Amino acid sequence: MSDTAIGAPMGRAGEMREFTLRAVILGGAITLIFTAANVYLGLKVGLTFATSIPAAVISMALLRFVANSNILENNIVQTIASAAGTLAAIIFVLPGLIMIGWWQGFNYWTTVAVCAIGGTLGVMFSIPLRRALVTGSDLPYPEGVAAAEVLKVGFGSAAGAEENARGLATILAGSLVSAGFAILAAMKLAVSEIATAFRVGAGASGASTSLSMALIGVGHLVGVSVGLAMLFGMLIAWVGLMPALTAAQGVGADVGAVVGEVFRNQVRFVGAGTIGVAAVWTLLKIIGPIVGGIRSAMASARARAGGEVLALTDRDLSIRIVAGTILLSFLPIALLLWLFIGDGPIAPDAPLVIGLTLVYVLIIGAIIASVCGYMAGLIGASNSPVSGVGILAVLGAAVLLALFYGHDGGPETSRALAAYALFVTALVFSIATISNDNLQDLKTGQLVGATPWKQQVALVIGVIFGSLVIAPVLDLLNTAFGFQGVPGAGPNALAAPQAALISSLAMGVLGGDIRWDLIFYGAVIGVVVIILDEILGKLGKMRLPPLAVGMGIYLPMALTVLVPVGAFIGYAYERWADRARSPEFAKRMGVLAATGLIVGESLFGVAFAGIVAGSGSDAPLAVVGEGFEGVATWIGLLAFIGLIAWLYARTKKIAA
Repeated sequence: MSDTAIGAPMGRAGEMREFTLRAVILGGAITLIFTAANVYLGLKVGLTFATSIPAAVISMALLRFVANSNILENNIVQTIASAAGTLAAIIFVLPGLIMIGWWQGFNYWTTVAVCAIGGTLGVMFSIPLRRALVTGSDLPYPEGVAAAEVLKVGFGSAAGAEENARGLATILAGSLVSAGFAILAAMKLAVSEIATAFRVGAGASGASTSLSMALIGVGHLVGVSVGLAMLFGMLIAWVGLMPALTAAQGVGADVGAVVGEVFRNQVRFVGAGTIGVAAVWTLLKIIGPIVGGIRSAMASARARAGGEVLALTDRDLSIRIVAGTILLSFLPIALLLWLFIGDGPIAPDAPLVIGLTLVYVLIIGAIIASVCGYMAGLIGASNSPVSGVGILAVLGAAVLLALFYGHDGGPETSRALAAYALFVTALVFSIATISNDNLQDLKTGQLVGATPWKQQVALVIGVIFGSLVIAPVLDLLNTAFGFQGVPGAGPNALAAPQAALISSLAMGVLGGDIRWDLIFYGAVIGVVVIILDEILGKLGKMRLPPLAVGMGIYLPMALTVLVPVGAFIGYAYERWADRARSPEFAKRMGVLAATGLIVGESLFGVAFAGIVAGSGSDAPLAVVGEGFEGVATWIGLLAFIGLIAWLYARTKKIAA
């Protein structure tokens, strides 16, 4: 695309205004809102949603009322806001420090520093990969291409403005529907979850579903292949593993308690084994292209050093700035580690341990940036198995600490070492999440003619905005709801599934009591699923993503079953969209409706947490007692189905 494309207003030297104050302000505002929503969603169901496309739609719908707005300015907005969908994934690690009892709350500045420094490192580590993995590869970058198409359509014609207005209205409609149902549930007029446990021969199992509209939206966005894989994993867990494992230990009078205990302490470790094998397999498959991409990036750097003049659309941040930022970042990281160690069991060896940790972060951070960037280009940031990378990172840190200290220090030493491993993993995970997003944004920029270095600066700004809001939202949710399994957690305690898994792995490795047998069984399941997936791929059939199968095993059924339902709803909607007058526009409206379902429920969840924290009541909005639960079950089911049907019917009408 040329610099004069789309008929946008021109600034000095014939260039479009790109990096503007209003773009930063609007991008920051969207980042704050979507980060809060993603933190809640991630803690509840272990998934986050990509924010680039909805941010682009909101930006264009608002900036069209401002003089001289253009496609590149809106691209900066979506680049800043995209940090909301990625940096929020830090909540897959940090709550683990609460779960093992090392932290009682989230210190604001410590949390901000971990997110901001790690996220900035993620940007820096991925910059040298742009030429190799974006401009010099044929990776599809599904979300980056989609965001670019949204921007092009929005500025390509007068009809584009109308489409953006409809898109914003669609997000709002989805948000109001999901928030409205969440309010009904908070008032206890509708149930939010239905669950039962039952005997199966000598064992037991259960069935449950959460009436969460956000899960329908998640299912629509991840697609039918991932949805089916999660359904497959759920069946392995609840039809296969649960009856066998409960029968092996015996089922007493309280069937529900046994089912819950076996799922938390046994089935989840099987899921961890499957997730771990899936993550390793993904890394092995892409290591060749990553090495080739790094070589290409190094060759390009040598050419630039030789005096080659680059076009605006091919200029990254200077490699000196990149290297300098990386090196300078290790000073505050060392300080954070020193303060975290304090006078605990690691204190006598602090200088050596911190030095080795910095080397670990440097090496693992660079590898993870390459891996996550490639995975995002291959399957999209939303579907990229970043949590699997986090599992490998915490296992690496925990195993190294175990080799250094052994298992003879007692429970308190094990807990201190596990906490340190989690803290280090949080830094590495921040690198992973932003690397997972950065190249996707740069692909969008490439397609619309943006300046790469300006986007890279914009993403750092987005990291800072996101870092400022993650800490208070985390602390608010912890105060109001707590996390499942933590003493004092309320009835609405959040599952925080990845954090629970990662903290369990760290404690198990360093305490010497990890159930390696269960992880091994999960690994075997993972190998079988990988073989099935490869066979399906060679036959040209629908794939069975191994990581999604592992998540289906690991996540509670209540948080899994509606994802495939949403995936099938999304699949049916897209088949209808294929027959619409403008298929791509119709599909975008479906994506925005699904995004609205996530945003509305998630934002209400954050607001409700504030009400709970302020009132001191677990049900401050309840207007009926427990005796109404039977009626509330039917109201919940009918309202849930009816509102989803209405929203998709409305979306079809708008899209047509």
